[in-house]
Amino acid sequence: MIRHVVVMTWKPETTDEQKQEVSAALATLPPLLKGLLNYSFGHDAGMADGNASFAVVADFEDADSYLAYRTHPAHLDMINRVIGPISAQRRAVQYEC
Repeated sequence: MIRHVVVMTWKPETTDEQKQEVSAALATLPPLLKGLLNYSFGHDAGMADGNASFAVVADFEDADSYLAYRTHPAHLDMINRVIGPISAQRRAVQYEC
């Protein structure tokens, strides 16, 4: 299994509407993806200063499933249209479980 973890920090001018659009857009992806075992995401709970703004955790059956997600047109469109314009920083890691 491959676990994909992403944390993002939003630009200071990001609106609440834009933040909610991220969640709505991400929620459309799971039905489109083969080999996806688990997909969760959410806004930081605000319990510690300096945290990222948002996180995504996705578990895939194998590397091929992750790679298909990474290059899926709906995923790329969502990144370019919804996340890219409000993202100040993005960090990701993939590891084998």
